[in-house]
Amino acid sequence: MVTKRNPVLTAVRLVRILGSTITAALAACAAAQPQCSDVFVAGRDQFPSIRIPSVVVTKTGAVLAFAEGRAVAADQAENQIILKRSTDGGRTWGALQIVAADGANSLNNPTAVVEQPRGRVWLMYQRIPGHLTERSPDIATGYEGTNVYRNFLVWSDDDGAVWSQPRDVTRWTKRPTGATTIASGPGIGIQLTRGPHAGRLLFPFNEGPFYRWNNFAVFSDDRGATWQCGENVPGVLLTDAQGRTRSQVNEVQMVELADGSVRLNSRQFAGAKVRKTAVSHDGGMAWSAVEDVSELRDPGCMGSIFRAEDKAGQPILLYSGPDSLQRVNGTVHLSRDDGQTWPVKKVLWPGSFAYSVLTRLPDATLGCLFETDDATRIVFARFSLDWLTDRAPDHG
Repeated sequence: MVTKRNPVLTAVRLVRILGSTITAALAACAAAQPQCSDVFVAGRDQFPSIRIPSVVVTKTGAVLAFAEGRAVAADQAENQIILKRSTDGGRTWGALQIVAADGANSLNNPTAVVEQPRGRVWLMYQRIPGHLTERSPDIATGYEGTNVYRNFLVWSDDDGAVWSQPRDVTRWTKRPTGATTIASGPGIGIQLTRGPHAGRLLFPFNEGPFYRWNNFAVFSDDRGATWQCGENVPGVLLTDAQGRTRSQVNEVQMVELADGSVRLNSRQFAGAKVRKTAVSHDGGMAWSAVEDVSELRDPGCMGSIFRAEDKAGQPILLYSGPDSLQRVNGTVHLSRDDGQTWPVKKVLWPGSFAYSVLTRLPDATLGCLFETDDATRIVFARFSLDWLTDRAPDHG
């Protein structure tokens, strides 16, 4: 005997199945959305102003978020280098720590890198005399006197719990003539992993005078014992419409490419309002001439460039910054050809968005530490590559 199906009941079952499928799909999409947590909030976290983020993930998986704690909302304001640590992938954060302080002097531009395989965390920053700002006409070149910018290194071998005393590395990392202001990053340094310079520790730098900045690399081939400066990026100066000489570059980050070359990505200061780039084929010693990155708009803001891998193990580059001519609309971009093109992008934070730093967490989730609310709050966002590429998550 053949049982006839009730078409009404069959339709009801189909609707239920489809509904369950849609609900599951929506739940999966919702789960893949970025998760955000406050790290530093000005006024709440000991300092009236907190700016200039840096973030790294240690060998054991701890997330270290650095910033400048400022006495007032100014670039040079008795700044101290501060830190919060997370042991749960950036979901929650521990108490604020003071990594470095120097009285009335200002400590600026925290730039961190994790040295493998031993796991030492290096942090570079600058000391600016308390009576000067970066626009002061009295800033001196060279190494001696009270009007000189200086570079310092500190390090930690226990995931940022305890830090060394500052080490003055100015003579290795600043040119004896010409340079007035000096600034690492800000953001992160890198360690090269392939090619003839594998193992090299590298910090991105810019130097003044104001309006005439240069970009270059500072690097070490002996695990931080000694350091040296690479050459300046050529072609950075131009003449603007008022006949003034201006540099196209300023704050800078660097990233290793698939063949061991290094690409820099710099904040624009003059010329087209897009990011600037150059490539080094010798580990940061010499550079190609500066070029525009036409796909990456830039209102004049520090941005982040970071190397990662997709699920197939193929290399990708990520960039974060305002996709706008104002400091809003924080967007993550993806390149699959070592930064020659940037065909994928997605808005991470549509509102106020200034300085940002990308990282990768132990579970392959990506992270972005960024300034928002007119740079009065620093937030950490966790997101997946699936979210960025709009790919359905793989649940195994």
